[in-house]
Amino acid sequence: MLFSSQLHDLKKFLPWVVLKKEKQAIRAIVEQKRRIYPKDQVKADSEAIIARLEQLPCFHDAQTIMIYYPIHNEVDLRPLLQRYEGQKTFILPVTHRKCIEPRQYLGEETMQRGRYSVPEPQTTTFKGKIDLILVPGVVFDLQCNRIGRGAGFYDRFLKKNKRIKQLGVAYDFQIKNRELPHSHFDKPVDGVITPSQSIGL
Repeated sequence: MLFSSQLHDLKKFLPWVVLKKEKQAIRAIVEQKRRIYPKDQVKADSEAIIARLEQLPCFHDAQTIMIYYPIHNEVDLRPLLQRYEGQKTFILPVTHRKCIEPRQYLGEETMQRGRYSVPEPQTTTFKGKIDLILVPGVVFDLQCNRIGRGAGFYDRFLKKNKRIKQLGVAYDFQIKNRELPHSHFDKPVDGVITPSQSIGL
């Protein structure tokens, strides 16, 4: 009787295990490709993505924008920090326990390496209104589903702030034509910007 009950619990848990393994397999392939992506191509593609962003009304109208500090050849949005200094307020994520804590970017002199060696602003928690969140990811699909680094920080933060416009940014090879494995815990974004296309917008 005990064995039957354990088997029943295992069957309920199994789909989640399969889903997790599918995500890990996709993540490993795409992340490896990103890590060896040529630096000059990272720069060119990042500039193309920024140019597309700058054409969007939601970016133009946003006063406060949350971006991220790139690691391992992620799309580099840092030129926005200098280009719109004094015009827009920029927020960076700080991972705290199981959550993202938004903090205002006030210059490189305020940055220190934090959890996972990602540079983080040493400022207080930002409690104002955020108009736009630019979201990193390892891979996206055409329905704007997202697979991130695997810790779930962004999924929780995006769900908590679902009324804020949320746009993923990615290289073209990070977009999959087939639907990615996902569950109700995963939060799709409102659109995705690549060097060659704007998805969902």
